[in-house]
Amino acid sequence: SSRVSTRGMEILLNSFINDVFDRIATEAVRLARHAGTKTLTSREIQTAVRLILPGELSKHAVSEGTKAVTKYTAT
Repeated sequence: SSRVSTRGMEILLNSFINDVFDRIATEAVRLARHAGTKTLTSREIQTAVRLILPGELSKHAVSEGTKAVTKYTAT
């Protein structure tokens, strides 16, 4: 049986997260340009997340993101 080392798993997960972040950021910029604005808002990020992540995962991501933004703006 093959196993992945802890360090190998760290590298893999870091690469995965960076890839997903890059895809969401690229899509959000594309949406902002389409709307004719130079500012990325939570709306562009939320729409990009819905377009990039599949089904239930996007719903949870949007929910957690909304919760984080609400908490941040309350401080």
